Amino acid sequence: MKRALVTGGCGFIGSHLARRLLDDGWAVDLVDDFSRGARDADLRALLERKEVRLVERDLREPGALDGLGPHELVFHLAAILGVANVEERPYETLRDNTALLVSVLEWARAQSTPPRVVFTSTSEVYAGSLEEGLLTVPTAEGAPIVVPPRERPRTSYMLSKLYGEALCLSSGVPVTVVRPHNFYGPRMGMSHVIPELLGRAYATPDGGSLEVYSVEHRRTFCFIDDAVELVLRAALAPEGEGRVLNAGAQEPEWTIGEVAEIVCRAVGKQLEIVALPPTAGSPERRAPDIGEIRALTGYTPAVGLEDGVRRTYDWYRHNVFSSDDVSLSPLGSPRAER
Repeated sequence: MKRALVTGGCGFIGSHLARRLLDDGWAVDLVDDFSRGARDADLRALLERKEVRLVERDLREPGALDGLGPHELVFHLAAILGVANVEERPYETLRDNTALLVSVLEWARAQSTPPRVVFTSTSEVYAGSLEEGLLTVPTAEGAPIVVPPRERPRTSYMLSKLYGEALCLSSGVPVTVVRPHNFYGPRMGMSHVIPELLGRAYATPDGGSLEVYSVEHRRTFCFIDDAVELVLRAALAPEGEGRVLNAGAQEPEWTIGEVAEIVCRAVGKQLEIVALPPTAGSPERRAPDIGEIRALTGYTPAVGLEDGVRRTYDWYRHNVFSSDDVSLSPLGSPRAER
């Protein structure tokens, strides 16, 4: 049986990716230290599968992956991320995100047949270029990369991922780098715009008001099922080796205000959208050109935003908003990640 290893495997993308791999007949090792992952009902159900093994390790520790058998695929998802976490701990973001990746690459380099390693970078690599007016939208992978002011705490995350891309491409290991753009769906935590808005709309009486920051900022959104399909197909494609690929939905673009309206419809309430100022550091537009990954994989995201938000709400309503089970995080403020 083919075996895949997923670092940060008990988190949002990792759990969905694991289920998709299982559907294709893979065995999956989930590596996690539970600094973010939650031991909720979804994870417990996943761990009941005999093809799934939970490996509780801290990748910052020497030899953290020693003793694990050979794998054909490795998905490196473990990282310090999230605007609040990064802004509070910029030094640790740079230090630990590099250390986590080096641990995986050194382990892979030591294998007689190194596995394909898929590294999740970030759309934040384009933030400085957008700020300087040098970016076209939708944005292709070959767009110029401008480093924002290094003293900004948020820059630490972008730099950790950009340096990670260089590490991967210089490692001698077969790698595929993906730059995720606004993945969303069940089990992603609360500090992201769609679940955060869903949580506050759920808690607001019908006829009330919903405060929303950055209402004119525009995004495309990619439902997690589509995102996993893109990433997995890129990982399995021989021509994906050595590539840096945007992953997400190229169109349509939605304003955050329009997203809030979709959220209200999903929750089934008529709420007044109250526009608040733009969130500091939030890009005005973000949409990937996915021509390269679409040509490589033959796949185009298919889940529309109305459908995806409704499916996301159904999960949160059952598992978080009206449940005593392990929540992925408390309800946040209206200034969620963008």
